[in-house]
Amino acid sequence: MTGVDVLLETERLILRRFTVDDAELLHALDNDPVVMRFVNGGVPVSREEIVNETLPAFLSYYERFKGYGFWAAIEKESGRFLGWFHFRPGNDAGPLEPELGYRLHQVAWNRGFATEGSRALIKMGFVELGCERVTAECMALNVASRRVMEKAGLHYVRTFHADWPAHIPGDEHGDVEYALERIQWESDLTVNS
Repeated sequence: MTGVDVLLETERLILRRFTVDDAELLHALDNDPVVMRFVNGGVPVSREEIVNETLPAFLSYYERFKGYGFWAAIEKESGRFLGWFHFRPGNDAGPLEPELGYRLHQVAWNRGFATEGSRALIKMGFVELGCERVTAECMALNVASRRVMEKAGLHYVRTFHADWPAHIPGDEHGDVEYALERIQWESDLTVNS
């Protein structure tokens, strides 16, 4: 990928920085009501919001935190944009306790891409960035996302009720937090070696 800042490569994925030219890719992703079901209830997101809010927020991470931010997920075989991953300092936490997240097109679902990208980011966090703990959150009803977290090695921590600006069907069941401590990750590596 000439001229593009690549963070990671896995067996099937390239995780690269977003650029200002990626607005249409994000707009298409955020306008699939099935993809957005557990994010905003499937409400369409305007191109203006992507250009003026979402993309600038994504880009700002690269200057503030080396190795952290939002990363476009590109399928190596086809060159197709599959969605994104984020690995960034979590709310009320510093860079040694990043939050993992992902949003992928339906074409990438049930093919192991979310787990593959998540595992690569977790490994980078512990090995290269010196992280102590990785967290992830989703709606309690989002069984597919919870399964990805588990396959990536994270463990259920708690169920909580966040104060979201808009009601999403199913949010009465709350959100769940998963986490993985460095010591547990290292222990799992030893056991699986």
